[in-house]
Amino acid sequence: MNLKIIVPLALGIIGIAFLAVTLSDSPTQPISSGEDKIVSNLSQNNTTIFETNGVKHIIPLDKIKGGGPPKDGIPSIDNPNFAKVKDSQFVSDSDVVIGLEIDGDSRAYPLFILVWHEIVNDQVGGVPVAVTYCPLCYTNQVFERKINGKEVEFGTSGKLYNSNLLMYDRWTDSYWSQALGIAVKGELAGAKLKTIPFDVITWGDWKNLHPETLVLTTETGHLRSYATDPYGDYYTDKKIIFPVDNLDDRMHPKEIVIGFSEEGIHKAYKQNDIEKNKIINDNIGEKSIMLVSLFSQNSRAFERNLNDKILEFDFVENKIIDFQTNSEWNYEGVAISGPFKGESLTRMSIEPGFWFEWIAFHPQTEVWGI
Repeated sequence: MNLKIIVPLALGIIGIAFLAVTLSDSPTQPISSGEDKIVSNLSQNNTTIFETNGVKHIIPLDKIKGGGPPKDGIPSIDNPNFAKVKDSQFVSDSDVVIGLEIDGDSRAYPLFILVWHEIVNDQVGGVPVAVTYCPLCYTNQVFERKINGKEVEFGTSGKLYNSNLLMYDRWTDSYWSQALGIAVKGELAGAKLKTIPFDVITWGDWKNLHPETLVLTTETGHLRSYATDPYGDYYTDKKIIFPVDNLDDRMHPKEIVIGFSEEGIHKAYKQNDIEKNKIINDNIGEKSIMLVSLFSQNSRAFERNLNDKILEFDFVENKIIDFQTNSEWNYEGVAISGPFKGESLTRMSIEPGFWFEWIAFHPQTEVWGI
């Protein structure tokens, strides 16, 4: 039976249109063919770099698939406009946003806007950032958009790897895996972007945490139906549109997990489990971490090693408390009372996304609670 999937394609001023893609009959052809030769085993990410017909890459080229829209067919937002909270009536309290705070500069990026653009090139707290979202995988990530010290912009390539957004940089035209934060094809193959901690959280909770925040507006310079999500019930349906590796039935493929990669060890936590437990103390390899969730759909992660002590945390009477000193900590990871008052935990970047996406990239992953 032919598997025919309708994939949304934004077409500028005419609003929403759709492109029918037949995966079973017309597989995407490899970008190039020929014998692979190893260029280097010592990229900055300790990844083997191959070269095929003059193209450097770290993934098989035939794993790169067309997603429907052409290069920049899903346009990045390069000159974002923002509104203050008092002027944010276009955002509902229940709308999910990517929340970002750097050096006192707080901004929110609604997913109902990002679903149409996937990348926002911005400056927050003086730091050039790429705020990214792949609706196919529910992968949210914020990168510092500097490569070898050079500030660059990112755009959508129109290609996918493991159903995940492949960005391209507008400096070298290299392809970057959003899920990995690594250049997978092109001159910069093997290079890695720095991630910046952020929140996936409802607008109501974010603005309460950051009342001076700005929020991205729909004045993007593009005509889109921002009141409509073109992916419909895709987020709960078991169906996966594009080919992926390493399917795993330990949970629903669209279960939202929070992933971590530490020194070659991969571990995933169900977002629902973090919300249910409020606090999870755990270890990933040699790193001791604390996961905390005090708001719906939101998780934060901190290293729990402080002053050569590994702390254990609990949520007691609506307070984050460490067992060792009974100090109280706020949601920013700062002790606000007790012997540790004024001390700060190191916040960690998280990798949220659907389970099928995490296991596709990390087949040897551990899963907390399973």
